[in-house]
Amino acid sequence: MSPTDPNTADRSPAARKMADPAWWTTCVAYQIYPRSFCDTTGNGIGDLAGIRAHLDHLSWLGVDAIWLSPFFTSPMADAGYDVADFCDVDPLFGDLDEFDQLLSEAHQRGLKVIIDWVPNHTSIEHPWFAESRSSTDNAKRDWYVWRNPGPSGEPPNNWTESLTFGPAWTTDDTTGQAYLHCFLPEQPDLNWDHPAVEAALHDTLRFWLDRGVDGFRMDVVHLIGKDPDLADVAPELVGLPQVVLNNRPETHERLRRIRSLIDAYPGDRMAIGEIYLLDTEQVASHYGSNDELHLCFNFPPLFAKFDAESWRTVMDDTVASLDPIGAWPTWVLSNHDNPRHATRYAKGQEPNDAAARARAAAVLLLTLRGTPFVFAGEELGLTDAEVPEGRRHDPAGRDGCRAPIPWDATPNHGWATGTPWLPWPPEATARNVDTLRQDPNSILWLYREVLALRRSRPALRVGDLQRWDLHPDVLAFRRGTGHDALLVLVNMGNDDLDVHLDLDPDAARDPDPDHRPSWTMVCSSVEGVTDPATTAVVWSSRLRRNEAVILGQ
Repeated sequence: MSPTDPNTADRSPAARKMADPAWWTTCVAYQIYPRSFCDTTGNGIGDLAGIRAHLDHLSWLGVDAIWLSPFFTSPMADAGYDVADFCDVDPLFGDLDEFDQLLSEAHQRGLKVIIDWVPNHTSIEHPWFAESRSSTDNAKRDWYVWRNPGPSGEPPNNWTESLTFGPAWTTDDTTGQAYLHCFLPEQPDLNWDHPAVEAALHDTLRFWLDRGVDGFRMDVVHLIGKDPDLADVAPELVGLPQVVLNNRPETHERLRRIRSLIDAYPGDRMAIGEIYLLDTEQVASHYGSNDELHLCFNFPPLFAKFDAESWRTVMDDTVASLDPIGAWPTWVLSNHDNPRHATRYAKGQEPNDAAARARAAAVLLLTLRGTPFVFAGEELGLTDAEVPEGRRHDPAGRDGCRAPIPWDATPNHGWATGTPWLPWPPEATARNVDTLRQDPNSILWLYREVLALRRSRPALRVGDLQRWDLHPDVLAFRRGTGHDALLVLVNMGNDDLDVHLDLDPDAARDPDPDHRPSWTMVCSSVEGVTDPATTAVVWSSRLRRNEAVILGQ
């Protein structure tokens, strides 16, 4: 068994050890969905004070940054992604003073703060849209995209919106024209071809940068450039939402201006884009020549099965697309829009195997080269909640992954109310922060152990990645920089395996096993195999099914 072709080794400039790397290349970010984190008021909805109350948990866990999903003023047709005021906090979550206090206390703990920014659309209740829809000659009419419907009232083109998969156009009774919405009718698309729109959205960035935020997660930012002719999509693409098809040159010009604005601020501010294109090469183009987005979310890993070949393909595609342009990767397994990976990987598995897969995924996510994003609750091994019809909120059926975070085993699970906006996730009495912190073999402690290892080992923070071919069911890769190197193995098959690591050709030919190189177990995803408080043990070459190990020599 041997490593893959050395020419495929990851040697991008961004991966080489840097004297002072940007914080967003070495950090682990933690996504917080504010509605579901912790309620302090008793209304059943999480709030900014609830986030502030649990910053110490995040410091203890060992993450470096938090990303806050929208908390802006909104009628909540799409849980805050329909923004009615970009520069204020919805009363459900608190106010600007509460946000400032949260930001200050996060910074005191060394945590960076990234907030959502929604540049493609507003709420239908935004004052801009109220003006725009009022008449065809209003000064803000062209701030949104309006067209005449067809002769029989049909939509202006055949585009599809992405939440209910209906037409991306709604006719407004006030003027008889239709407006474009790539999401719900309550989320009209802004017209970035209008200079005043771009200037107004730039002002919203400045508002939060001036308050001290460290960066932005830019919601479907690739949609800010659209075909000016609004041409129909090809017949074979009809029914696919426009968000997965839209890839326009106009977007790149606008991203460069956004990058210039952000880079003009001190403190290494950053932008990560939600580029919801399912082709990694297309995603990579939005890094530009290090003059567009600092980071881009790459979604194929989010949809990859717990399968070694699928992951080899994802990793190789990421290297092939990002390495030539020196772009830094990101990795995400779960978020607020998709079923949790602990749910996805559990399909068809016995409970013990499902839990083992969630633990192995933790090791995988936190050892890949790039910036990992952890969705709140991953560290608890949470799966999606079962949400009965009468308690559903999301028109796209994404409620399950948004279930509230349980903090303790009491009936209220650490919330100010026992009836939160969504049902608790399964096993909340066992899978909560307080209970798992008392069990050093829990998945919570595994996350903490691997996060500590990532901070202490340059190989994991900034090292190169070289993938190894050891066994069809084993995902294997080496991380290294300078004299620091580690090997990561993940058994994604159904059987325990003996995996021999005779990497020295002379040693491999030596029949005496005492002369062969030994490998030290640094960390295993299996409960009780490694203890960071004890001396590491020599690895036995036995890799259990659904086990991930980190090895050193």
